[in-house]
Amino acid sequence: MIKLYGLRMSNYYSLVKAVMIEKGLEFEEVKAPPTQKEDNLARTPMGKMPSIEVDGVYLSESMAIINYLEQIQPEPSLLPANPIEAAKAVELALHIKLDVELAARRLLPAAMFGGTASEELIESTRQEVLRGMQAVSQLLVGKPYAAGDTFTVADLYLNYSMGLATTISKKMFDHDLLADHPQISELLAMLAERPSIAQVTAEAAAK
Repeated sequence: MIKLYGLRMSNYYSLVKAVMIEKGLEFEEVKAPPTQKEDNLARTPMGKMPSIEVDGVYLSESMAIINYLEQIQPEPSLLPANPIEAAKAVELALHIKLDVELAARRLLPAAMFGGTASEELIESTRQEVLRGMQAVSQLLVGKPYAAGDTFTVADLYLNYSMGLATTISKKMFDHDLLADHPQISELLAMLAERPSIAQVTAEAAAK
């Protein structure tokens, strides 16, 4: 059985958990906070969440984990059958992750944990996040899903990345990221009702 390490509060932990639910895989959740302790670094070299364990082998980074899960359980697939459409779904997922969510994360300590950030950092982050949103909007198909006709990894990254990015943006530079992107707002509302995502949300709230 697959062991999923991390905490339910983590958006990437939740993303991987939703993937396993989508695919009907059996897994065990193991609470493991993001630390630099030796046992955690053995599972995930940067000490981040999540990681999984399969037959004594550890794997970290959400995209790598999803790639593994796709191979051991091809159906239902989280990538279109057409190679270029599959690549476009991954392209969109990476822009969401790297250019919006991870860009916004530079202000996470100041936004959530009482840290400080210079005006220069706030402004450079604002510009980068807004540019990332433009890229996402350019690539987004949204008919009916993020990358086209089927539910893909792009939808998962959209669902589990936008919440944190919008919260940080609102708090640090008083900007509603979704105000100019109603298509994304509508898609997020639809995704919230998907059974796998709804289950992850309910279980995270229950803890």
